Amino acid sequence: MILDLFSAKPDHPLADAKELRRAIAELPLDNAYKAVDEVLGWLESLQVPEGFKPEHLFQTVRQLEEAAQPHLRRLARDYLHSPRLSKTEEKRLWMVNASFWDLLSRLYGLCIESYRRKDKGADALKPHLPLIFCRLILAFGTQLKWREYHYGPVDGGLWQRLGTAYLLAEAEGVAGKSLLLYPGHANPTTATQEYTKILMFHASSMDSLLPLEIELAERVIVYCLSQFLFTPQATPQSVYWIDPTQPSPPVRLAREPQASPHLRFFAPGAAQQTLDELIRSVERGSLPADLNLGGQYSARVLLPVLQHLAMYWAPNPPLREHQRHRVKSLLTVVNGFDNAFRVFTGGQEPEGATESWIAENVSLGGFGAHVPNLRGDWLRIGALLAMQPEGGNNWLLGVVRRYGRDSDTEAAVGIQTLARQAIAVELRPRGASSYSLAEKVSGMLLRDGMEEGEVRVVVPPATFDPKENLECVVDGQHLLLTPMDLQESGSDYEIARYRELRSEG
Repeated sequence: MILDLFSAKPDHPLADAKELRRAIAELPLDNAYKAVDEVLGWLESLQVPEGFKPEHLFQTVRQLEEAAQPHLRRLARDYLHSPRLSKTEEKRLWMVNASFWDLLSRLYGLCIESYRRKDKGADALKPHLPLIFCRLILAFGTQLKWREYHYGPVDGGLWQRLGTAYLLAEAEGVAGKSLLLYPGHANPTTATQEYTKILMFHASSMDSLLPLEIELAERVIVYCLSQFLFTPQATPQSVYWIDPTQPSPPVRLAREPQASPHLRFFAPGAAQQTLDELIRSVERGSLPADLNLGGQYSARVLLPVLQHLAMYWAPNPPLREHQRHRVKSLLTVVNGFDNAFRVFTGGQEPEGATESWIAENVSLGGFGAHVPNLRGDWLRIGALLAMQPEGGNNWLLGVVRRYGRDSDTEAAVGIQTLARQAIAVELRPRGASSYSLAEKVSGMLLRDGMEEGEVRVVVPPATFDPKENLECVVDGQHLLLTPMDLQESGSDYEIARYRELRSEG
């Protein structure tokens, strides 16, 4: 009994190997959210690991993380593939994932701190340092990815903690140590590669992609990972740079940064050629066998992602098509196809559906705007908007192309103007017997920027048929619209291109 009083064995239930195995075995197999939540609870209990030897803490955290992996993958699939998640469900899934990776990084960080303090027994961590650093950097990167799914904000502290972890891996001489990150993985990685992956992820401008597109972009980055260049000095091929000691993300190498021993430079390198070959393969209808996208995706889904990456991996950054001018002006905004159609018919704005945003810059191509009060869950990349500038009586039609949260209640958006004038019409298939209610489809004709005799038409989803002509009446004249191609699809609309001909009725 007296010996028990002075025992170094911790009171934590997971200190016993049998209890740890039991806790993992009892994770529910049919409820991924509950399984991850239970692992989170165990990880939270380890934040003050009294009595745990450093290696024992690492092994406990490692096993809990590995047990959570299949459930985390299931939750990520639910988040990315479930159609129109409610705001509550979206927030619930986002929060449990973001919390998991944040807490995991803190615990692996505790292991590194213990080793560097030379705590009693911490020398046993030395052979595990390559894995600890890799998983720590991966945890920071996955936090960043989930924040990008949510379009931010990303605080500078995350970049600084990530950079510090990488520099410590270098200092310990393990940054280039190759290893398998998880049991069952086929491709080895290093701490340097994991860090480079995160840098290239940020440099690829994810704020103009949908969450699923962000996931696909990251998987393509992983596929090209070994081909990126990462150097301590600038080279003729360098495109971006970062100071890992600073709370700042990487930036384009527009000019030489102030000298510092911590500066790192990186570039797509040979990955540009690999990406070009990948684009050609997708256009031919094939994919490399070793490209793991986590599922089967059509060229229509994948090609825009690859083309986006090609633009941002190019030696020269994409240039703005139109010059921006700073302004400060209110915008009245309504969202969605139905509301936009209503205002373009000349009707009143739907009650309770209007929002007031602040236009901060304007160009021929669109607006940059500040959203001071996020409402509902509709705002996302690809959302259709009708906008009325302060003092004007005309409405503009646009689509959200960039989206970044400044906080939980505020955001910045980039809006592409589709048309400065849209014509609301009622469409029917050519040859239908009458303009009966069952046959009518609402649409908006856009002539801005079109070739003579062509028009874009915004219609509800699943309306466009490449074999079906449409008719409408504009200013008393019958028009015949013959389909050319479908240009874009959103959650509640399609934009298709048609040839516009006068119909004989």
